[in-house]
Amino acid sequence: GYLTFCAGSDSGLRHFQADSHLITWLESQGYDYDIVTDQELNDEGVAAIGAYKAVMTGSHPEYHTKETLDALQSYRDGGGSLLYMGGNGFYWRVALHKEQPGILEIRRGEGGIRAWAAEPGEYYNAFDGHYGGLWRRNGRAPQALAGVGFSAQGTFLGSYYRRNPDTTDEAVAWIFEGVDDEILGDFGLSGGGAAGFELDRVDERLGSPPDIRILASSENHADTFVLVPEEHLTHLTNWPGKPVDSLLRADMVYFDVPGGGRVFSAGSITFCGSLLHNDGDNNISRIIANVLNRFLA
Repeated sequence: GYLTFCAGSDSGLRHFQADSHLITWLESQGYDYDIVTDQELNDEGVAAIGAYKAVMTGSHPEYHTKETLDALQSYRDGGGSLLYMGGNGFYWRVALHKEQPGILEIRRGEGGIRAWAAEPGEYYNAFDGHYGGLWRRNGRAPQALAGVGFSAQGTFLGSYYRRNPDTTDEAVAWIFEGVDDEILGDFGLSGGGAAGFELDRVDERLGSPPDIRILASSENHADTFVLVPEEHLTHLTNWPGKPVDSLLRADMVYFDVPGGGRVFSAGSITFCGSLLHNDGDNNISRIIANVLNRFLA
């Protein structure tokens, strides 16, 4: 019933529609769940999610107010378990109108992959007076919350992750229980693979914790994938100071938070499209079930 993003053999679903992949997987696996909207998270803060053992995002939680970010941060730091199930998340700062519910403001200033750019002098929100644009330019890069942040974008094509060899120790081996494959997610209903379209990676400079574990990283992306503009310096250099090809990747990560919180991040928008492959009998589905079962235990 949706106009899809591509005309291939997959579902073509992205953004809000693609969350149906996750919802269908939860129901097929027998998990009970509630849906909490961004509006509720903004209005009620951490109280909207504080009672849950685990909180999962959708595939593309890109736009956030200070209140929604504060709620997720408080949940995580207070011992909550967070699963970031997508990519390009926690990216733009937005503001909500105080008197007119449902009106949202965004100022696309000074960086970021964007369909249009704010003019000089228009970088501050009218609704709340705060500086708009990327949360990264407001001192809250996505890596500080989820361990990974937006790094690269291409066409709606998915590739795969390669499991890192140092994931057999007790600290993270439970994530791969029942998974013997080195190649993960080379299939899916969104772009044909679990790692595609918009990709997030680890960056310690921007807040990825020093003890973060990179479980797997994607590779072999199409030549349409490019580094996000906020990472460029000159035509020859970038902020990380690394070869561009090494930055065009999604990192699947796990880390513990002081206070008992835990975070699993997928780092890719097309990730949820792989959950339902082969009726849910696949390595991506198994990994998420392992993580979710541990978080719910």
